[in-house]
Amino acid sequence: MSSPESGPMVRTELMDNGIAEIVMNNPPVNALPVAGWFDVAAHVAAAGHDAGVRAVILRAEGRGYNAGVDIKELERTEGFTALLGVNRGCYEAFKAIYECEVPVVAAVHGFCLGGGIGLVGNSDVIIACEDATFGLPEVDRGALGAATHLSRLVPQHKMRAMVYTSATATAAELHQFGSVHAVVACDKLREAAVEFARQIAAKDPLVIRRAKESLNGIDLWDVNRSYRFEQGFTFELNLAGAGDRARDAFVAGGK
Repeated sequence: MSSPESGPMVRTELMDNGIAEIVMNNPPVNALPVAGWFDVAAHVAAAGHDAGVRAVILRAEGRGYNAGVDIKELERTEGFTALLGVNRGCYEAFKAIYECEVPVVAAVHGFCLGGGIGLVGNSDVIIACEDATFGLPEVDRGALGAATHLSRLVPQHKMRAMVYTSATATAAELHQFGSVHAVVACDKLREAAVEFARQIAAKDPLVIRRAKESLNGIDLWDVNRSYRFEQGFTFELNLAGAGDRARDAFVAGGK
């Protein structure tokens, strides 16, 4: 899918060293519509299936990394078609990253919110620039989800506090927790991500692919099933009217 102002919403650029760079760009804030989430899933899956790809970088252009789902698309769509679509699309995007056959390096700048937490939480390595912030404002949107992935970034009680209050955490905080591998100057972000991906790409590709598979196999919980469980509460809240109330307020506030 393309954005009229900026070309493809998601694109893949292949480097000659076996690195696939997947770039999200949907102005003004990289809030992705239904089609955008499926695009991310398709690009990541295709990169992992490509025998010539040894590592993936997932980054974004524009003001921030990802502002979650396109609330306005949900607001202007009758019934639950868009809600069903975006829930399935997010599930497929997060799953594609987790199950990508090669490691995924997330290069994060600016805000990383809502669905963005799912993208980076399921990535293998996170490089962030100094201005990056991470948050899950779902309760303010009448929805739930991606606490599964936030739990991979911060300790349990920190995660609960962030979910209940919609508070954000800085890249420096996540670096202290060990979930962000490195914090760099913003003008060095892409360079740092490429350099780390090159270290992976220099290894035996068969060994790296099996390493990714083995690390997924020893995870403490099934992230796909856990996130799907969370999504059920989003449906419940929408049927109860909480989703409509939150979206109406969001759009009315001109955010």
